Amino acid sequence: MLQLCHNDPTFQIRTVRFMKYFARKLAMLLFTLLVSMTINFFLPRLIPGDPAQALIGRMEGVEPEKLESIRAAFGLDTQDSLIVQYGKYLLNTLRGDFGISLSRFPMPVSSVIAVAFPWTIGLMGLCTIFGFVIGTTLGIWAAWRRQHKLASFTVGFFTFIRSFPYFWLGLCLIYVFAFKLRIFPLGGAYSIDEVRGSSNWWLSVLKYGALPAFTITLSSVGEWMLMMRNNMINVLAEDYITLAMAKGLPMRRIKYMYAARNAVLPSVTGFAMQFGFIVGGGLITEMVFAYPGMGYMLYQAVNAKDYPLMQAIFLIIAASVLVANFIADIVVMFLDPRVRDGSK
Repeated sequence: MLQLCHNDPTFQIRTVRFMKYFARKLAMLLFTLLVSMTINFFLPRLIPGDPAQALIGRMEGVEPEKLESIRAAFGLDTQDSLIVQYGKYLLNTLRGDFGISLSRFPMPVSSVIAVAFPWTIGLMGLCTIFGFVIGTTLGIWAAWRRQHKLASFTVGFFTFIRSFPYFWLGLCLIYVFAFKLRIFPLGGAYSIDEVRGSSNWWLSVLKYGALPAFTITLSSVGEWMLMMRNNMINVLAEDYITLAMAKGLPMRRIKYMYAARNAVLPSVTGFAMQFGFIVGGGLITEMVFAYPGMGYMLYQAVNAKDYPLMQAIFLIIAASVLVANFIADIVVMFLDPRVRDGSK
């Protein structure tokens, strides 16, 4: 069977088109990553002021004569040319070496990020996936059953929820469930009274993350549901859907294989953008719940003028968006071969 596929001219043409499409998208990804790294290198150097001097101003008992040593420790040695510094920056970045954090001296930036990154991925990542899956599923149902009152009520309810800022919704949940009812804690990510890694500690992680997770998921479901519902309604008005119904095809097949498959394409692209921004997108939510993620760390780095940490977080955000869009392009290619064939 595999040999027959390899000898099939149509299969070979599709394979060649796939490889060309994949190579083109991969080249674009690598180029944009290089551009992001270049901007990330030059932008902090255009900011007025000396980070090493700023660090000395915050450290008591440090002699000004040690300024050059501090510059060397942070990779700010001006004896090297800008091109040499840029080359060292690229090599260090590829190795995961982002320098030393100014606000958490002498901790490396990579160690600082390693503390906050899992919390953001665990909270924002899972909630973004849950919100997309739940919202898309409800959007398919609301479009298919749009004549029913329950579908209209569901759309109206999530439209109402979506009209409120998600941080305001989080504050309301904190007031009711944490301050008044005392069911959940006011903030944080885990209980400091439990042994880290134990079963009770993991239960505390779930308890502390319940309110922020519910806030993020509930506020995002409406967006995905409305997007999918509108796309689905437009697709259901197409001629090929009418033809499929006239042929007597099963409604379940028409619903998912014909209508939903085509209607979900814009949502996949939007999900890639949203998923790429999870690294820094939870800034306000993490501030409201005092959650120790990347967004809250970025806020602290800006206040402390920690340029190496800000530089690393900005680069991670840019890389996350680019990689998420690259994956979305590949997924869309499989869902819609017209993208690969160049007919769309």
